[in-house]
Amino acid sequence: MLSDKKRVAFYTLGCKLNFSETSTIARQFDEMGFERVAPSAQADVYVINTCSVTEHADKKCRQAIKKFIKQSPNAFVAVVGCYAQLKPQEIANLEGVDLVLGASEKGNLPQYIGDTTKKSQARIYSCDVDAINDIFPAYSSGDRTRSFLKVQDGCDYHCTYCTIPLARGKSRNLPIKKVIEEAQQIAASGIKEIILTGVNTGDFGRTTDEKFIDLLKALEEVDGIERYRISSIEPNLISDEVIAFVATSTKFLPHFHIPLQSGSDNVLKLMKRRYNTSLFADKITRIKQSIPNSFIGIDVIVGFPGETDEDFTTTYNLLQRLNPSFLHIFPYSERPNTPAASFSNKVKSKVVNERVKALHNLSDDLHLAFYRQNIGKTNQVLFESTQKNGMITGFTKNYIKVEHPYSKRLVGQIVNVKLTELSDDGNCKAMIID
Repeated sequence: MLSDKKRVAFYTLGCKLNFSETSTIARQFDEMGFERVAPSAQADVYVINTCSVTEHADKKCRQAIKKFIKQSPNAFVAVVGCYAQLKPQEIANLEGVDLVLGASEKGNLPQYIGDTTKKSQARIYSCDVDAINDIFPAYSSGDRTRSFLKVQDGCDYHCTYCTIPLARGKSRNLPIKKVIEEAQQIAASGIKEIILTGVNTGDFGRTTDEKFIDLLKALEEVDGIERYRISSIEPNLISDEVIAFVATSTKFLPHFHIPLQSGSDNVLKLMKRRYNTSLFADKITRIKQSIPNSFIGIDVIVGFPGETDEDFTTTYNLLQRLNPSFLHIFPYSERPNTPAASFSNKVKSKVVNERVKALHNLSDDLHLAFYRQNIGKTNQVLFESTQKNGMITGFTKNYIKVEHPYSKRLVGQIVNVKLTELSDDGNCKAMIID
């Protein structure tokens, strides 16, 4: 017998923060009696949680709307997230859209659903981003091994290329007490690893007069959670106290994701970043000295207006010298209503592509070298539930992807292993140590 439940599908673009929010909205729909289906399936309701960091992200949202309407012509389409906050009318004018919710209302989506019949005109519920003072608590669920826990939202930095302050508002955070309650809920579901997420995670405490380090110390005491990762943290907010804590912690892992954006002080000034290359290099050195063999991922923007060949060479040489584990490379994307959109000296797309390619090659070399230096070492792996080609995969403490012949008993387990060799897929093979 076919289910008489209404079916809802969720499609998420962008960052892990968005994934945590989508997952929380999905649980609200579960409580309303909806049946969750994949975005590729026919549904009565489609919820699209958008990103607007690049024009490509906006385009993917528009493409998704067209796809879902073609798939299920009578489906109710709700669009939330950053693109919905920045350009609500543009989205409302798209054929098939029924509801657009800005940053202040996305956590209240179920209240706006009501009758899910198609509307002749999309409804918009939003407010000026400066009026947003609250924070939508969120964490991801459904993965048996890890959860993304939102601890902070918004940003006060106003870098010249970035729309996030316009889309998410000012920096604000949950109280430590509330974060601990969320972490305890995650632990009760059997999940063993939490990734702390936010727009500017290290800025935690601004609205509650608390400190990021105090949050870390409180999370360390949550029973049931065995591993934590800090998703991304600004270099100027990585205090010596945070580094020292992670170095001695039994739960916070040796894994850092740090945005550099440019290795040229000239470009950093144009971007209005809150540090220079000397401070950044000092932070990387301190991490490596205090926590040897840490995984360090670095964000880089390529082709920012005014970036000369000399600026790029300086960036390349700095990254080569700092020897991180991986690079996250982003070609500059001009965004409306940001100061950088009006900057002169645009970098030609051909030059941007050449620079992106050069950094990708460097990243591949750095990543491979990091994996190779870990061969023969012992570590702990949290194995995931998925299998591919008869193999189960998981990550070590320092974020090395490990593969091992599939065994059901390994799923969701933290296991001692010895890394033996590189696999054809670019992972590490491992021998389990009893």
